Parts: sequence; C-alpha cells; structure tokens
Amino acid sequence: MKLVCSKSNLLNGVQIVSKAVPNKTTMSILECILIDARGGNIKLIANDMELGIETLIEGNIVEKGLIALDARIFLEIVRKLPDNDITIVTDSSYKTTITCEKAKFNIIGKSGDDFSYLPSIEKIDSIIVSQFTLKEVIRQTIFSISDNDSNKLMTGELFEINEDILKVVSLDGHRISIRKIGLKNFYMPKKVVVPGKTLNEISKILSGGMEEDVHIFFTDKHIVFEFESTTVVSRLIEGEYFKIDQMLSSDYETKVRINKKEFLNCIDRATLLVKEGDKKPIIINIIDGMMELKINSTVGSMNEEIDIDKKGKDIMIGFNPKFLIDALRVIDDEEIDIYLVNPKAPCFIRDVEEKYTYLILPVNFTTVN
Repeated sequence: MKLVCSKSNLLNGVQIVSKAVPNKTTMSILECILIDARGGNIKLIANDMELGIETLIEGNIVEKGLIALDARIFLEIVRKLPDNDITIVTDSSYKTTITCEKAKFNIIGKSGDDFSYLPSIEKIDSIIVSQFTLKEVIRQTIFSISDNDSNKLMTGELFEINEDILKVVSLDGHRISIRKIGLKNFYMPKKVVVPGKTLNEISKILSGGMEEDVHIFFTDKHIVFEFESTTVVSRLIEGEYFKIDQMLSSDYETKVRINKKEFLNCIDRATLLVKEGDKKPIIINIIDGMMELKINSTVGSMNEEIDIDKKGKDIMIGFNPKFLIDALRVIDDEEIDIYLVNPKAPCFIRDVEEKYTYLILPVNFTTVN
C-alpha cells in the first residue's frame, strides 16, 4: 500500500476514529486503527466491539492496500510531524514507513484481515437532526447519567421518538434531565437506550453546525450516526428504561422565578467552603420576595440573599449544590422557574413549554447540617 495525504486531513481522521479505541483490551488488534485503501477512497476505522467509528479522508492512493497500525503510536507520530504531505508505505511483512519532509518513521503494523469491521446495519429507520441540536442535547443531559455500572441502564440515555418529538432522558437516582426537540418530520414511535460513552465521544466529534445534518438510524441492537464523512455505530443498552412519567408532577406549593446567572453564581461561591468529598448541602430558605442561601462546613459558613418572584408558600429545603450547578450551567434562559412541593419532594426546574425539565431530589439538612 502507498498513499499520500495532508497532515491536517490525516490527523483529523485519526483523532476522530481514535475515540473508538479501547483503553484496555485482551485483543491487541482492537488497539489498532485500520487504514483501508482498497477502494477509491481512504477509510480509517476503529472498533472496540461496543462502539465503532469509520471516517473517510481525502488523499491520493498510489497503491491500494490494507494495514492496521497501533492507534496510540500512529496518532502521536502524525500529530508531531511537520505540517505537510505525509506518505504511508507498507510492504508484505506489514512494515510501515511514514514519511513527511525529512522525518521518517518505521513501525510494524498488523494484518488488516484480522480487524473487526463495523457491523453491517440495514439503514431503514432514521431521523434527521442538525449537528448543533444533537451536540446541545447531549451537553444538556449527559451530566446526569450514572458512572456506576451496577445499573447499566443508568449509564445510558433514553432516546424516545413520538411523531415529531425527540425526547432525551438521563438519570442517576438523584436527578433526572429531560430535553425535548421538535423534528422536521413525523416518525413512528421508538425507544432506545444509547450508551453515555457513545454520546460523549460523538459530542467531541460533531462540529456543531446548524446547517450540517446528522442522520440517526435505529435497529433492535444498534444505533448509527452518520454525518459529513463519518459513521458511528454503537450497541444499544438492552432493557426497558425507567418509567419516569410517574416521577414527574405538575403539582407545586411554591413557584419561584429567579435570575439564573445570579442563582448559579451564588451557589458557585458557596461551594468554595466545601472540601472535595464533603456532602454539605446548600440550604435554601424562600420567603416572600427573597431567597436566602446558606452553607455550613468545617471551613466556614456563607449566606447570601437573592431577589425572587415567588408564588405560593414559604419553604426551606436543602440540595446537593453540585446537582443544582450542573443543571443551571446548561440552561440558556436568563430567568428560570423552580417548582417545589415540600422539603422532602423533588424540585423541578422547567420552562413553560417543557423543552427542558430538570428534577433534583432534596437532601435532609436537619441531620447533615
């Protein structure tokens, strides 16, 4: 095999597919990136058997061929080469020479025939969203998935399609994040659970353009994302997702309208007094047109007042400050509405149209404080 391509094209392609290379594996071939130059284009592929990424890059194929190269070494070599055309040549013993200007590397590759290609997916069932929308939806929900494998479903996000609405849900047992997006067309109802790892990696690859579309295909076991020259195939998490509707209530005893930035900055300041690992709640006291926020820790204490617009009863309630910060950081609205029932019931942060809903469970501050 012999091919020539620009450093920028090659580096971009290698960085994209590297996101599907496993950190640890007993199969050394999975630690490789496959370069497939047997057709009319240069194809880069990586696959950890759960997540697979394939991307096409522009370049000149002088001699067709196939080679698998160690992903980490290959990425570092390409990254550190001069900004010029790179030539890759392989021989029958898989010895690979990578040349750029006066720099020349020789590395030993592996037979591409041993590589696990992306599964062949019948692309029938699909929806279309913009790159911007998908990137935003992931950003606004991914923080509340669980990183604990004890419940696999919590490590993923529910993608639920109903006619022209896509609802994305994540939860970790302490909070729920929901985003609803309007779709351009109507679709048959569908529910799948997508691994959080897949969504994290996709959000890093997406350019986030409003004009660029992502085509999302579904099967019983896989989800496929196609955008620009890249295809991402991921296994779905099997099982029935949690019935969250029964956790969502429109009842409230107290409704607060507050400036989001003020509220976020105040909680952020309060956490200065909380050591990492401490589970000190922030205590929120709502009376008339004022919200008082207090925090007490071994380091010290803080209290601050914020003007609010309140409807309903006075209430004192405690929260894990991190959970409030995570939700507030991804809301773009200048003012937000918070709905509360009592100190033991979850609070809801949601807009009028319910394009976003964040449910956060309170903590018992009487015993913790």
